[in-house]
Amino acid sequence: MRPTSVSVLVVAGLAAAAVAWLLLSAFYESWPPLPWLPIIVIAALAAGEVVLAQNTAARIQRKPGAPRVDPLAVARYAVLAKASSLAGALYAGFSGGVLAWLALEPTKAARDDVPAAVAGVVASLALVAAALYLERSCRVPDQPDRADGEESDRP
Repeated sequence: MRPTSVSVLVVAGLAAAAVAWLLLSAFYESWPPLPWLPIIVIAALAAGEVVLAQNTAARIQRKPGAPRVDPLAVARYAVLAKASSLAGALYAGFSGGVLAWLALEPTKAARDDVPAAVAGVVASLALVAAALYLERSCRVPDQPDRADGEESDRP
């Protein structure tokens, strides 16, 4: 499995922003106010991934007091990190597109939706950062060569 490419996340975010702009320009009059619950869930997921990343990094680096790491759990964390980074990029792009559209709309309803759009961008960017941190924490550190000249166990 390869590390997440930042360029893929940027392209996904830009595509989501374009979709948001198109949807809002066509259907904003019939949309309800922007909800806060997804923002809270995304922020909680970001916080959880930061804690998980710190714990995983300590376990992989075998810091004193940290229990041994389960390799299957680390693989699952890496998959969670890749999925979360893409989902966060998509939501950040969508919220960014909504925010850009709302900034140009002079109505009171649009002004009322701006705080939720800003919070959506912030929470989703926090999720992307936390997911990339978790993915980085799942990497096995390079092992130094053995002193006797033998090759390490890693291929």
